[in-house]
Amino acid sequence: MVAFDTAASRTALDGLIADQHVGNVIYLGGWDGATRVKATSAHLQDQATKAATAGIPLLLAADQEGGEVRQLRGEGFTAPPTAKVQAQMSSSALTAAAKGWAEELKAVGINVNLAPVTDTVPADIGKANEPIGKWGRQYGSDPKTVTRASTAFLKGMHEGGIMGTVKHFPGLGRVENNTDFNTTGITDTVATPNDPFLAPFTAGVKAGAGLVMVSSAKYPGLDATKTQAMFSKPIITGLLREKLGYEGVVITDDINAKAVRSIPAADRAVRYIEAGGDILLTGDPKSVPTMTKALADKARADDEFANLLETSVLRVVALKERMGLMSCS
Repeated sequence: MVAFDTAASRTALDGLIADQHVGNVIYLGGWDGATRVKATSAHLQDQATKAATAGIPLLLAADQEGGEVRQLRGEGFTAPPTAKVQAQMSSSALTAAAKGWAEELKAVGINVNLAPVTDTVPADIGKANEPIGKWGRQYGSDPKTVTRASTAFLKGMHEGGIMGTVKHFPGLGRVENNTDFNTTGITDTVATPNDPFLAPFTAGVKAGAGLVMVSSAKYPGLDATKTQAMFSKPIITGLLREKLGYEGVVITDDINAKAVRSIPAADRAVRYIEAGGDILLTGDPKSVPTMTKALADKARADDEFANLLETSVLRVVALKERMGLMSCS
């Protein structure tokens, strides 16, 4: 999944879709006005030809959480409040509101919202939590509150025809700094395999979230090697897939984030698939050829990796079929 920056030309990603077979796009940078987004979405889906993507349509995603985090603005788009404010609504009212927000997304060709946030930020940390709490992106400071509100939001998204995503597994609520911009202060020393903060993620999956976004923070209680979560087999395969029973699509937080950028792009791509992940989300389109080549080269040389890669592809295809984007019959 490749970022489409609002400042780029409409044809900016055409070559990557045609030559690198990119199958998914995320709108970033703050897109203004429904008319422009709708035309861009139509153009992007026109690039999903038989030669480029085997004729399989693209996932077109946005971060439309609410508050400060909303990539689609202006005419045609409501400004949802922060998750913290959304949580003050009744479940039925939040579902109804989210359905309306989803219908706005669907009208412009978006089919995935990279929301809701299912991180729990403890009350004693609050705004000192740079990635979530500082911006009121959390639904609450206890897992029960987060579960109730985030599942209500998810229900509304699905009723409005948009696939939801739970993030940032296994949770960013206890870290100090934002992984997008930091390599330190990104360790959760409290999380364990029985962490109550995992409950909103499990509930979100049961409520139908088609994607789980995995963080680039570190969790020594879940992986003693202190490997970033998106490269951790104990976290993605062991905890999320085996212990929690999740069989769907796992997507990275930005795989070009500062927290992981010291690792060569080729290694990031390979290590993520080896850990059990599926979609690599990159905010840097220039990194795509390096990553796709690394995956292809590794698959040709290693049958076990090739099987992992094929399994990931099939999970993404199954999600697209579930969303009604295609038929496998």
